[in-house]
Amino acid sequence: MKTYFSSDFKLGVLGGGQLGKMLLAETQKFDVYTCILDPSSEAPCAPHCHEFAQGDLLDFETVYNFGKKVDVLTIEIEHVNIEALYKLESEGVKVYPQPNVIERIQHKGKQKDFYVTHKIPTSPHQRFDTKEALIQANLAYPFVWKSAQFGYDGTGVKIVRNQEDLNNLVDTESIVEALIPFKNELAVIVARNASGDVKTYPVVEMEFHPEANQVEYVICPARIAPVVAEKANAIALKVAESFEHVGLLAVEMFQTEADEILVNEVAPRTHNSGHYSIEASVTNQFEQHLRTVLNLPLGATDSKCAGVMVNLVGAENFSGDVVYQGMEEILDMNGVTPHVYGKKQTRPFRKMGHVTIVDQNLEVARVVAEKVKNTIKVIAH
Repeated sequence: MKTYFSSDFKLGVLGGGQLGKMLLAETQKFDVYTCILDPSSEAPCAPHCHEFAQGDLLDFETVYNFGKKVDVLTIEIEHVNIEALYKLESEGVKVYPQPNVIERIQHKGKQKDFYVTHKIPTSPHQRFDTKEALIQANLAYPFVWKSAQFGYDGTGVKIVRNQEDLNNLVDTESIVEALIPFKNELAVIVARNASGDVKTYPVVEMEFHPEANQVEYVICPARIAPVVAEKANAIALKVAESFEHVGLLAVEMFQTEADEILVNEVAPRTHNSGHYSIEASVTNQFEQHLRTVLNLPLGATDSKCAGVMVNLVGAENFSGDVVYQGMEEILDMNGVTPHVYGKKQTRPFRKMGHVTIVDQNLEVARVVAEKVKNTIKVIAH
């Protein structure tokens, strides 16, 4: 029997950002030996893992040589070299989520085609190889443009309303989606281990920043009718069943004006929409991710209380050595827990941390979250 705890077992993680740092809190709890690969020597994970390697996640040799040294390899970002993962998998390294899952998801065109093939409800889309092909298509405005690869946190996503917006797009492979009027953006995190055991977290509601296209608040539970929550949960389970992934799958969805649920996109990893779970859930998403990739029994996903998460992003017009203004004031509020990611340099809209607010009453938590947001500012010296 393989033992993972206080042993010579090695868990490898591709990516050393804040998601990896929060995962390391759980590996330390279980005394699991961790190796991290990240392009930056100042990655948030660097001071906290057992072995840190600096290198390009998209370089075949770098990822392959790193992966050969570990027993199980997982990710905290999906922009990684897929060919290296396939080779490692063929040589007996356990790679979770599986390379075929990551490959489908990291390309938004393939991801959308997958939903259509598996009869998963999603907005209509078209794929374009070049900007010129898109211009020639003469599409009606407005529409949503997404870079087919390497987008994140609103980067690589634009609402195109006129010719000028179209002309300003970068020349890359892309997908175009219909602009869907919706009431809410929702998310469900699905956990699945190699034995096929599956659990879902409660449906959460996401409120977005209008300019940055980043999540400002994550609210759990979502303020929606039970029948809508059941529908969202069922669709998230269908998505997970179709991918047959091992690990966590964050399924982001739209609730339309007619209360239909459409899948927007998924992330095959721990996710911003699950950060609230560190304080508010019986088993947080990072511990659950560890349980899934090690094929351990899954933990309970019930909430202990209501939770609202506020992202801490760099304030506009500030770049340089980071300062968290108002930290003492928010620490004086009940039920407030800040998480600082360890990035020394701030810039406008960069994710620098988050704050979770918990209360037995969701509306109380939401009011406190607003106070937190208006009090703490991420600025520079």
